Amino acid sequence: MAIKHPQFPASAYVGDATLIQPCMGSRLYEDDHGSILVGQPPEVLKGLLLHGVSNFDTLVLPDIKEKGGSLTNSLEFPLYFFLFVSNGLAEGRRLNLVGESVDISHALRLLRITLFGPTRKELDSWKTPPALRDEWLAASEELALKDKRGKTIPVEDFFNLCPFKNGSVDIGKQRITHAETDVFDIGVGPKSTRIDLNEDASIEPPYLVTPDYIPGGLVKMGIEVLGGASGFTPTEPCTGLALCYNGEYLLIDCIPFLDQHLFARGISKNQIAAVFLTHLHDDHSSLFPLLLMPHCVDLITTREIFNMAMEKIACGIGWKEKVIREHFKLVEVIPGVRFNYFGLTIDPHVTVHSIPTIGATFSTVNRGIERDVCVVGDNHTMSAIHDMTRRGLVRKETTQNLQRLYSDRFSLLVADGGAGAIHGDPADAIKSSADRVVFVHVEKLTNEFNTTFSLANSGKRYTILEGDPAIYTSQINHYLTVWLGRPFPNRWMRSLLAEEEIRRYNTDDVILVQDSSTRGYVYLILTGYCDVVQHDGKELHLSAKLQAGDILGEMAVITGAGIRNASVVARTPVTLCVFSEETFKSFIIAEGFQDKLLKQWSLRPAISRQPQFQQLNSTVLEKLCNIAEARILNGGDTFELVDTHWCLISEGDAAMNGMTMFHNEDYGLRPFAPTNIGPITSKEGCKLMLFNAKRLDKMRLETPQFNYYLRKMRMAEPDQLVDWKLGKVDVFN
Repeated sequence: MAIKHPQFPASAYVGDATLIQPCMGSRLYEDDHGSILVGQPPEVLKGLLLHGVSNFDTLVLPDIKEKGGSLTNSLEFPLYFFLFVSNGLAEGRRLNLVGESVDISHALRLLRITLFGPTRKELDSWKTPPALRDEWLAASEELALKDKRGKTIPVEDFFNLCPFKNGSVDIGKQRITHAETDVFDIGVGPKSTRIDLNEDASIEPPYLVTPDYIPGGLVKMGIEVLGGASGFTPTEPCTGLALCYNGEYLLIDCIPFLDQHLFARGISKNQIAAVFLTHLHDDHSSLFPLLLMPHCVDLITTREIFNMAMEKIACGIGWKEKVIREHFKLVEVIPGVRFNYFGLTIDPHVTVHSIPTIGATFSTVNRGIERDVCVVGDNHTMSAIHDMTRRGLVRKETTQNLQRLYSDRFSLLVADGGAGAIHGDPADAIKSSADRVVFVHVEKLTNEFNTTFSLANSGKRYTILEGDPAIYTSQINHYLTVWLGRPFPNRWMRSLLAEEEIRRYNTDDVILVQDSSTRGYVYLILTGYCDVVQHDGKELHLSAKLQAGDILGEMAVITGAGIRNASVVARTPVTLCVFSEETFKSFIIAEGFQDKLLKQWSLRPAISRQPQFQQLNSTVLEKLCNIAEARILNGGDTFELVDTHWCLISEGDAAMNGMTMFHNEDYGLRPFAPTNIGPITSKEGCKLMLFNAKRLDKMRLETPQFNYYLRKMRMAEPDQLVDWKLGKVDVFN
């Protein structure tokens, strides 16, 4: 019997079959002839473990590749489950892989990259130094899964490949029919059970995510733990860290359900400047949420890991790699070469893992004293590494450097203590001189170590250098510049900062109250997330979701209204900067921004209601307001739409070239689609939204979330031909 988890039903009996929901976005069908897992969202393995499942025989790939910021076809850990939990490897069984032929090819290519790493040919094409190339290849070969004869098992040999033919496939006596998009009928003989993954509109973690309620404040240097467990720990998130440096965040790896874990910690995506990527395993490299960022993040890693990451995302969502690269900026590091990243020194090093993997020491000098955080990264035990060095598989300098990391003094040492086949041993750090030693990938330390070391559990904070009021200055300047759409004048910035005040709010605190007076303040959100809500006397309505970088109360200043028209509620711990309303208004008037901001304010509701923009966050909507203009046509008016603008209709009736215009369609110079121009007329009047095509394309390339949803919108249109769909691929070529 399945074990019930508090978030999900345990099981349902459908005729002779049992249907379990391990987590949202997946179903496990079981009958006397076998178990079939349909849909593989991140950390589905943890859901299976929580429900007491010990076996399945078949994977069915979903049609829809992502929902709510998470991929739905994460196969790495389900494969581990089959091989090690279900004893498929020991018993010589193969896992049935069911799906469309092209999707099966993407899955195999992705698994080859994440399980076995790059080939010699790929490393040579990336100009990897020969010594490092040979070490990576030797380590991967040494740690790869072997058959009984000691030969590496190629990824395709783990599976029986079962593509749909004429919409169905037989697995023994079971028949799986592909009925509709993400709808499958499974059964034996005339009886079948329908599985509809569309019932799950979103995907959430299979375990409880405990949110913070108290704001922690920004620091000059410190680590916030998003997760510290392994991919096999059912009740805890995987390992991911957020390094706060002078108020900005650098993520160390991207764990599954990144958005939910950032939200729980009160870290807005606007606060993320970069990601240091150590390697490609799913528990560290669930990179899809970065495609939905409001700005391009720097991906700090080696070119080899970057190239692998781009292809991994491409195979995950079925888009060509060149399009995926539009959403990222590589900041290349070379192991052994120190690199200065805006004052933060990064010293990357190679570890010994099943695929190319790096770690790094992050350091800064404060008042003449160096403070540093060493993140070892996923790493084999030192005893095993010494053995591999004696056999000529690992370079002596790699081993010596790793040994040094376990003995040198650091402000904080974060080490892999997961043991097992490819992870570390807490005993390796027993002689560490670090001020604090923290382990990841460990559920519980033995008595031998639990008074010496600690565990990096989700929600913990390790502060190396405390913050002070000055740390917020650069954040304020940055956010105001983005909001204004141009550099904020220095003299006015000094005037605003002279009277600024930093305030902190707990989760669910009310920050502004509807129908209350403005009290002479304007607010800039510096950390966290807020909701704007209005009460009409009967019901509460959500007007907007805001995050760090958004301004509250500015329109009351510009319009002269002395009353708040909505309430603002903190949905996470929030930090605000409070400005003088009088100084802010004086700046707006003196610099001539009043008309511009009034125009933007009037455009906000219309833009936020457009079907094309429903999934964009507040920051991206604000960027669109900066480049939009409204064109009002009265009854009988005509406007000639040419190929310099993208056009949407937001209100009223209109026709172009005699054809009715619709609110869910676009016109003019259309992104990723044929141009559609001509005279627009309106019988009773309408409102058009116009975007300069050049400025729009520039914004698209600077705003991953906008780029992604524009492309996704275009792909959803019937009969629309797009040139970035990824066709069938080979496992190696």
